[in-house]
Amino acid sequence: MSIQEKSRALMARQYQQVKNRQQSMLMRSAQELGLPEEVSHYWNPIQGKIDQTTRTIYGSSHAAMS
Repeated sequence: MSIQEKSRALMARQYQQVKNRQQSMLMRSAQELGLPEEVSHYWNPIQGKIDQTTRTIYGSSHAAMS
């Protein structure tokens, strides 16, 4: 696997992880508020790019859980 393929796979994996975290948090919030489950399916990146604020909030951190 070339460096380009590895970097593309890494970016795709990070994108999917951010999306999954955001939708998971939205689902939990919707359940707590009694809203329909469809609310958690919201995903609206602009031109396929994740907003920096969203990436910061839902992206992985370097802190480990113990």
